[in-house]
Amino acid sequence: METILSTRTDFYTFDNGEKPPLQFSQAEYDMRLNGLREIMSVMGLEAVILTSMHCVSYYTGFTYCSFGRPYACIVTHNEAFTISAGIDGGQPARRSATKNIIYSDWKRDNFWRAVKSCIGNAKVLGIEGDHITIAQQSKLNDFLNPAKIIDIAPASMKQRMIKSNDELELIRKGAKVADIGGFAIHDAISVGAREIDVAMAGRDAMELEIAKSFPDSELRDTWVWFQSGVNTDGAHNPVTTRKLVKGDILSLNTFPMISGYYTALERTLFIGEPNKESLKIWEANIQAHELGLSLIKEGATCSGITEEINSLFERHNLLQYRSFGYGHSFGVLSHYYGREAGLELREDIDTELTSNMVVSMEPMITIPDHDIAGGGYREHDILVLQDGVVENITKFPYGPEHNIINA
Repeated sequence: METILSTRTDFYTFDNGEKPPLQFSQAEYDMRLNGLREIMSVMGLEAVILTSMHCVSYYTGFTYCSFGRPYACIVTHNEAFTISAGIDGGQPARRSATKNIIYSDWKRDNFWRAVKSCIGNAKVLGIEGDHITIAQQSKLNDFLNPAKIIDIAPASMKQRMIKSNDELELIRKGAKVADIGGFAIHDAISVGAREIDVAMAGRDAMELEIAKSFPDSELRDTWVWFQSGVNTDGAHNPVTTRKLVKGDILSLNTFPMISGYYTALERTLFIGEPNKESLKIWEANIQAHELGLSLIKEGATCSGITEEINSLFERHNLLQYRSFGYGHSFGVLSHYYGREAGLELREDIDTELTSNMVVSMEPMITIPDHDIAGGGYREHDILVLQDGVVENITKFPYGPEHNIINA
């Protein structure tokens, strides 16, 4: 394979500089790839083409920045490769636990020529059916001419749901970083401050801690959503320049990203004393939160937990204000890319919780703005299940005792 950059080749290798330490050991990535190969054997697959950010990151350690270009991790029964674009230089090779091939942009579809070089004449291929586009699947058919294509996404998701001990340790450290961001936000809240000012205080505190605790990692994608007033009505509402006023309901949301791994902290706060109606809603959501925390254990099901929290909200005549499911898995995920949808606490998911899973408890209800208690109320903790023990790794306190900010 060509390694000379000045040659106008379709694809090449570029191992530029020494590799920094990967977030996990080579043995950890080998274990993940071997787990995938076991899935491939069961499904009768000769090769797998993984195209999502979360799968590429999980199996190789390389978290790509697409910017409109395709990327992949190719896994056969003997080898594994990341496929990256020339614009990234040697960074993908330095951050991959596998071999890396770069495709050039000298002519269209060199990506698929690079993929072809990895899989050879393999005819039974696995793809991520929830990620690859119709256009890209058409090109796959043209360049690879498979006899059969099988969706491997659900099986890969099930593999990712069960965390290794090394993953659990990283997630625990991530939760501590989220708490650090939360305390920085708490200290920055004041009447007249803008949402963006408060958000930056939390983000800066987390990035400084990540730089200190993970000096070999890439610092990327850590963020804060800090919302106030009507802006709290959605869990993913972006930060604005709105200024805080006395009596505002606030929503604190910190999201440190460490080597593709996401953790989170979310809390309801008020700046100044809330009115009685708001306090009543807040306390009802806290009841739901605490009930949910007590229900998370090995052997419980996502739908079963959901049913019990629904019943509590129904008794409070608040179920109609529920915004989304009550929690989800953690691991390689982000607002940019995937999540393990089979481990969300919703009515239509019957997954049973087992050891080495990580899930959140995050009930939220949204009261319309015209109501005196208007706003979004949300609490969020992360729980690790391991060997019959449930560990709450979120330490930032919730509730009126701590989260009413004196104006």
